Amino acid sequence: MQQYEIVIVLTPLLSEEVAKEANAKFSKVLTDGGAEIIQEDNWGLRKLAYPIQKKTTGYYHLTEFKAPGELINKLEVELRRDERVLRFLTIALDKHAIAYNDKKRSGAFNKKPKAEEAAN
Repeated sequence: MQQYEIVIVLTPLLSEEVAKEANAKFSKVLTDGGAEIIQEDNWGLRKLAYPIQKKTTGYYHLTEFKAPGELINKLEVELRRDERVLRFLTIALDKHAIAYNDKKRSGAFNKKPKAEEAAN
């Protein structure tokens, strides 16, 4: 199974509960298809880099998962059919990206340097 990361941008017209419900729907598509969800991160309402469908903000959600390749097509069809989705991007992670995400999850990037700890 390949490891993937997907970022979904939902329309800002939704309430936060409906946005969470939509993300749960897509997570269910993954788990029903045999995927293993590694991490989910809800970024909340953010400003878009450029307007999409005359909207300047959107609800962002990142999911990292392991899945067979044929499941990606099924997921992307579901995303295209859902009118709440403004944009999505699915990325197949290589070994370097997987190692980086593991370090990020373990908090390796949040640690202060030793000189800064000694000053406090």
